[in-house]
Amino acid sequence: MINVSVFDDMELCTDQEVERMLPLVPEPRRSEALRFKHTFGRFACLKSYLMLSELLRSEFGLEKFRMEIAEHGKPFLSGHPDIHFNISHCRKAIAVVVSDKPVGIDVEAFRNFNDGLLDKSMNPAEKAEILKSDTPQETFASYWTRKEAVFKMQGTGITDNLHHILSGGVTTGTKVNREKGYALSVAW
Repeated sequence: MINVSVFDDMELCTDQEVERMLPLVPEPRRSEALRFKHTFGRFACLKSYLMLSELLRSEFGLEKFRMEIAEHGKPFLSGHPDIHFNISHCRKAIAVVVSDKPVGIDVEAFRNFNDGLLDKSMNPAEKAEILKSDTPQETFASYWTRKEAVFKMQGTGITDNLHHILSGGVTTGTKVNREKGYALSVAW
């Protein structure tokens, strides 16, 4: 079972919405959100927690939980080793995934890239596909989010295996939202 929640109505990212959400989350998450200097960081921190709460309630019947962070930044639920989740956000969207098996998610806005970034992050076949694409920023974001989702699923953080991470037998799925300008990938 894999369930994904996406929020991309970023016009709602306001100080007023942050104030509305603050009392809806437990104290540790409130403090974490308030450490962000800008509205977007606060909003994403709070909104992603509320999205996660809803998915955990609907999929697992879990009303209360405590999030912790593993060595390389992968979040987990204390006392629930059978429930897996991951969170990602960019300026265009916030995404949360829950599953009964290890899972990772990444969402990225389409952006410009240079040859140095392509060489560092893509193998020759991926680079060729991106460069010949009619929508190179979209194609780059699709590859990048797949790779990042795999790293997040594995809990290793980004390693030097960027060129070959997608050839390791991990299943990924990608959705592109051209209208909103982002790609989202899940790995399991």
